[in-house]
Amino acid sequence: MTQTGRDLRIDFFRGLALVFIFWDHIPGNPLAQITPRNVGLSDAAEIFVFLAGYAAVLAYGKLLQRDGYLVACLRILRRVWVLYVAHIFLLAVLMGIVFFTNNHVEQKDFVGAMGLDYFLSHPQQAVTDELLLRFKPNLMDPLPLYIVLLGALPVCLPLLLRWPVALLGGSCLLYLLAPLPHMNLAGPQGGEWFFNPLAWQFLFFLGGAAALYSQRRPADAPRPTPSGPLFIASALYLVASAALALSWKFQLPDDWMPQLLTDLIYPIDKTDLSPPRLLHFLALAYCIAVILPRGDWLQRWPAREMCRMGQYSLEVFCLGVLLAPLADAANNLLDEHWLVRLATAMAGLALMMALALWLDFIKRFGQRRTQPAPRDPPPRLLHGAR
Repeated sequence: MTQTGRDLRIDFFRGLALVFIFWDHIPGNPLAQITPRNVGLSDAAEIFVFLAGYAAVLAYGKLLQRDGYLVACLRILRRVWVLYVAHIFLLAVLMGIVFFTNNHVEQKDFVGAMGLDYFLSHPQQAVTDELLLRFKPNLMDPLPLYIVLLGALPVCLPLLLRWPVALLGGSCLLYLLAPLPHMNLAGPQGGEWFFNPLAWQFLFFLGGAAALYSQRRPADAPRPTPSGPLFIASALYLVASAALALSWKFQLPDDWMPQLLTDLIYPIDKTDLSPPRLLHFLALAYCIAVILPRGDWLQRWPAREMCRMGQYSLEVFCLGVLLAPLADAANNLLDEHWLVRLATAMAGLALMMALALWLDFIKRFGQRRTQPAPRDPPPRLLHGAR
């Protein structure tokens, strides 16, 4: 925790999630083997949405209580507008990069891989769908989801602050109904959103509820320990999930798992945030919250750089989306050697860190420019003067 009250742990894991998302979006990237999706049932998307809800409720909840509902509502809607404009601009730049890359790299069809065929076949309708958040090429899905979830906050935030249990109950009911037919937002050509907002809103508000709990929790309340039954159950679930995820990398017989257990686990659906995925993330978050040490480690490199990226998550996310197809193109041009894949993944990370560092420098420089200059002390009278 900084002196200004900002929880750097949230920024750290937001930055880490951005790195995982970038690495996962580069095909064949060896560093993607250490991201959560390869050692469990959930991935960086759950981290991003949960922490987005945590940070949003923490920031706008304080604003609502201090300045009133109208000010908080206007600030939320302004942020939604910024995200919407960023989405439109990012999509335009991404399409330019993909079309340029597709014309100069013959080894791969980047237009098809990014899901831009619809734009080529129906350009006018695709532009309309883009403005309505229905046309979302690959890599672009998290931002429209965040826009919708944050857009619901002016209605849900007062309810969450006053009746958190009731709001979470309604959110859970909506989550359970999300897998039903026609319980998703429409996409182009009869499709649906890859991230169903009616399902993922539950994780978003769970993050908001965790933020409220962290603020209202008594300072002398006992902290959970690794020897507690909930921690042990969560750790066992993480181990079982890791074994299942690693088993997918091997050719095992179809009947290696009992049918009853298969029916409980599958399908591990990402669109509707299936219960095994949700439970895996919650178990992971709980175990990390229990064992994560407190101290000044967040002020040291490289944790400090992760925190900085988390503080500028929108800008860093947009850069990562643009760098992923460029890294993929470089890998294809250089024969997909594993050293090249490693180099492009690390180069992208370095650029994301550099962007956060540059934005932080601009912010600090602007703050110094706006601070009033210290006044010179009044001249002291000579000794004996009247």
